[in-house]
Amino acid sequence: TVLEAGRVAAVRGAPEGRVYIRVFPHKSVTSTPEETRMGTGKGEPDYWCAVVKPGSMLFEIGGGVPEDVARKTLKKVAHKLPIRTRFVKRRAKR
Repeated sequence: TVLEAGRVAAVRGAPEGRVYIRVFPHKSVTSTPEETRMGTGKGEPDYWCAVVKPGSMLFEIGGGVPEDVARKTLKKVAHKLPIRTRFVKRRAKR
């Protein structure tokens, strides 16, 4: 849900560019229903989450978007996330 909110903010902020999400929710979080007796096994998958380690890149914007537009867009995305973020620029090719 947080990744989806960030994706929507990125797509609206840079409609002419291309938005890449660099993480995918692979891990399932399960839960058993309330008032269920012990020993009935593992519950059904409740939702899916992505394990994000420090230093990993979450969003990428490409497609010839100017840097000021990308900064503004990713700042809006950062407001949706519950972690500290920073803007990283790709090095120029030699």
